[in-house]
Amino acid sequence: VRTMTSSSSPGISLKQEGISYLAGSNLPAVIVNVVRGGPGLGDIAPSQCDYFQATKGGGHGDYHMIVLGPSTVPEAGTLTMLAFDLADKYRTPVMILADGMLGQMMEPVELPEPIDIASLPKKEWATTGAKGRDPNIILSFDLDPEVLKQMNLELQRRYREIGKNEVRYEQVDTGDADIVIAAYGTTARIAKTVVRMAREEGIKLGLFRPITLWPFPYEPLKELSKRVETILTVEMSAGQMWEDVRLAVAERAATPFYGEMGGVVPTPRGILSEVKKYAH
Repeated sequence: VRTMTSSSSPGISLKQEGISYLAGSNLPAVIVNVVRGGPGLGDIAPSQCDYFQATKGGGHGDYHMIVLGPSTVPEAGTLTMLAFDLADKYRTPVMILADGMLGQMMEPVELPEPIDIASLPKKEWATTGAKGRDPNIILSFDLDPEVLKQMNLELQRRYREIGKNEVRYEQVDTGDADIVIAAYGTTARIAKTVVRMAREEGIKLGLFRPITLWPFPYEPLKELSKRVETILTVEMSAGQMWEDVRLAVAERAATPFYGEMGGVVPTPRGILSEVKKYAH
């Protein structure tokens, strides 16, 4: 059995206690957040304002989810399949962080061959009925601080393993770039058009797109920052991923920000106009 749930921003907020329990109980699950404008009830237009909630842990406790940020409908399909595999592999919740534009978009999707159910990892820990075996007990509760400490240390060990093995990202035209846009999801898709437009005008622009938002691709972005002048973060938020970009770059390059909020989607012309402020 594989488990999935989905909602949009306020609904995901209501699930945060359960997500913390999933992490604390080592239970795999896939969660889809089709992000809408906020805070509060907000609107139903596209946004990326739930980045902090997803990547920094929206519930209580020292836990993380793997967070994947698709930029197309086909990629949303392939990353959702990957999410189930990662959830089972690491016994952890995995979130697909989409947005209201991607959630209403239609594109062709090529489905892979069905997998052999027998090839999935055996879930000997699951509570499937104890006939013929010792009972399994799944919980995230222990009144002994030392026991709970060891549980937390094991979670952190697993998160380090995920950080080592599962970082994913894409680079577009960064080889000779002077300026690079850092963006994910729908905003990165728009940024690809901006890269083409800029290069038609002689501006050496590239794109760095995190696919895993957690673990964030700090090291690849750090290396990129050593050979470019400016990394412009573009988001449909007040600059939530921008904080991770600045941590990775650590003042090796300029790190300006351009964003829209409240469900407003940045336009290629608007982003290009911002890029030109930093072009020589």
